[in-house]
Amino acid sequence: MSISDAEFRERLIQEDAEFQKLAAEHQACDQQLIELENRHFQSEEEKLTEKKLKKKKLALKDQMYAIMQKCRSDQWAVSN
Repeated sequence: MSISDAEFRERLIQEDAEFQKLAAEHQACDQQLIELENRHFQSEEEKLTEKKLKKKKLALKDQMYAIMQKCRSDQWAVSN
């Protein structure tokens, strides 16, 4: 029986230091983006910061996904 992606993600946060670090950075970027997006007016510097944060957040998500895929394939290899 396979576990859901959300359950697998939580398990990796608990067990994998690298994944935990990436998840924390992803959450921090998300929080900063929320703060920027809630402003009624953004300076040009803040708009640039927002774009950079979105790119960083996406890169972090890609890295987390790669770890999840590797762990899932390793798990599948062990179970077969």
